[in-house]
Amino acid sequence: MSPSLTEKILSQLPGDVLGGLHQGDRLLTSIRENTAPVPTVVKESQQPLEAVDWDVIVCGGTLGILIASALAVKGLRVALMERGILRGREQEWNISRPELEVFVELNLLTTEELEQAIATKYNPARVSFGGGTEIWVEDVLNIGVDPVYLLDTLKTRFLAAGGNLLENTPFAEAIVHPEGVIVNNQYKTKLLIDAMGHFSPITRQARQGKKPDALCLVVGTCAQGFPENTTGDLLLSFTSLENQCQYFWEAFPAKDGRTTYLFTYMDAEPQRLNLAALFEEYLRLLPKYQGVELNQLQFQRALFGFFPTYRQSPIKTPWNRLLTVGDSSGSQSPLSFGGFGAMVRHLKRLTFGINEALQTNQLSAKNLALLQPYQPNLSVTWLFQKAMSVGINQKIAPDQINQLLKAVFQEMQQLGTPVLKPFLQDVVQFSGLTQTLLKTGLFHPGLVAKIIPQVGLLSLFDWIGHYGNLGVYTVLFGLSPMLETWIRSQPSEQQYYWHRLVDAWKYGSGGDYFDF
Repeated sequence: MSPSLTEKILSQLPGDVLGGLHQGDRLLTSIRENTAPVPTVVKESQQPLEAVDWDVIVCGGTLGILIASALAVKGLRVALMERGILRGREQEWNISRPELEVFVELNLLTTEELEQAIATKYNPARVSFGGGTEIWVEDVLNIGVDPVYLLDTLKTRFLAAGGNLLENTPFAEAIVHPEGVIVNNQYKTKLLIDAMGHFSPITRQARQGKKPDALCLVVGTCAQGFPENTTGDLLLSFTSLENQCQYFWEAFPAKDGRTTYLFTYMDAEPQRLNLAALFEEYLRLLPKYQGVELNQLQFQRALFGFFPTYRQSPIKTPWNRLLTVGDSSGSQSPLSFGGFGAMVRHLKRLTFGINEALQTNQLSAKNLALLQPYQPNLSVTWLFQKAMSVGINQKIAPDQINQLLKAVFQEMQQLGTPVLKPFLQDVVQFSGLTQTLLKTGLFHPGLVAKIIPQVGLLSLFDWIGHYGNLGVYTVLFGLSPMLETWIRSQPSEQQYYWHRLVDAWKYGSGGDYFDF
């Protein structure tokens, strides 16, 4: 058999990229067929534990360095375990500029270092569905952060603050004792933080082999040779349903060329297309998307992965003294890929919350669960994800998803930047959502009627509950300043509880969003 287009292009890249793609597909198959063994890496013991060495051990260095350095700067004794060498990847992380201010606020970077961490900037970005109307927005995910520089700088800050970096030290097991946790039968800590991502063995054990409720598959490349283009694409679709999938595209200028992604939402049925098949689709459609022939491009690197999402998120682990953060916790919305953006968004909240939990000894599973609360503004997006995908045997009009998205985003554009920009940054707010729903229902009743059988009545009723909670959280967060004086008069343990409740209202209502 002659090699596929994917095999031809990926085999030219340095490293075993093709092998990595096949490895990703093997993992994907095991998750879809539910054949992956459930690990037992966390155990419990009632034996007393002698003095602990650390306040916190963080497992998973790439994004764990963010929370580890923030806690070390706070004066806590922190160790960070990384299975390899802690180093950022070559591909930039895209984010919006105001979100980066948290690094300066937490004394992790100086203003000058933050500016140096920014590798690329572009404006504007485009949103478009099925051709035709294009919506252009400024300052959304338009900053490309250099992960190599950022992680090197954070590592320096972490070590200077007394942190201990344990490279080439993969996590193997944790035994939870009443007074602390022993990690890898060697390191003793008051609190263990799991920042090992979607496929963390701790998270897999906590979920007990439950299949994801949905998946997002993403493939892409960074390449040179494109026509000159200083704009980006946030969410773009130019094809109708193919392979029971609606394809979405993203594109960003990068320091080594231009990055383009193809991603799609789907259920976890075994017969769905895999990463290799999606990569072939990406290469087939890329010339039409970017107006360039493949033979004109010089590919720098390939990108691929898949992201499981669970309705029961964030995860509630059953163990004391163990906290999941970032993708391990499932605290991203089912629309976003999580990763860097989700970690940065919650960095300040987690830093202060974890510090307070340690100071007041609130380290039971029940108390730590308050640090990863239910957030209705994330839960409402399940219905949107459902509306942007189609069941494996479901029959809908080929252009139905594009028509709906086009109508919704046109209404959001008319409502203005305060509605459109937060949504594009994965922050759903009650006011913007309500206005969008009313206008869409009023001016496009036929489209809305078609969506109900697509998403199903059960999903719709479930969504109504989350939507109601979004309104309640918005009201409660609006009233929370009235509680501040009263909270300060409470014992420290009660203050911890009330601070977590206010955080839940703030983030669960999108009240953490701000714009310059």
